[in-house]
Amino acid sequence: MKVTKEFLEQLKGECGASNCAWIQVKDIVLDPGLRKNCELNYCGEYGRTWVCPPHCGPIEECIQKVGQYEQAVIIQTISPLEDSYDFEGMEEAAVNFGKVLLNAVKVIRETAGDQDMLVLSAGGCHRCPTCAVKDNAPCRHPEEAFPSLESHGIFVSDLAAKAGLNYINGQNTVTYFGAVFM
Repeated sequence: MKVTKEFLEQLKGECGASNCAWIQVKDIVLDPGLRKNCELNYCGEYGRTWVCPPHCGPIEECIQKVGQYEQAVIIQTISPLEDSYDFEGMEEAAVNFGKVLLNAVKVIRETAGDQDMLVLSAGGCHRCPTCAVKDNAPCRHPEEAFPSLESHGIFVSDLAAKAGLNYINGQNTVTYFGAVFM
């Protein structure tokens, strides 16, 4: 699938993203050391969902998976917050981002057809109130549960810069990123 500026604008409008961009995978720095942040459980999600480490696979396999693709469409949402302590607003923005990313994946799949894709999201999965991993049961929604960019060795701030997007978008905002690799 050839990604054009027109397609990115169409995608932005149809999925409700703040911005959409395109990047060649060869320009993305993949750092296995980033997985240490997951293992130290900085976000509190380590081992809690099927899409987070260690369940998403060894970092070497994750990096290899990303490297199999040529290009990625980057999806960004920017949401307002009441203040920098508005954790409820951040959670609402994360839920909204999940919906935007699902819409983007749907539009891209309709356009790209059967092309193989890898979808990476922001943070851990929050699709279900309690992940099936706790019961050692399979994921209930595997088509809607995506590993994080960081779990695959991608520094989001670097990805944003290389895609021409701002990582920080002003006071009292929260920004989320996802990527569809093709």
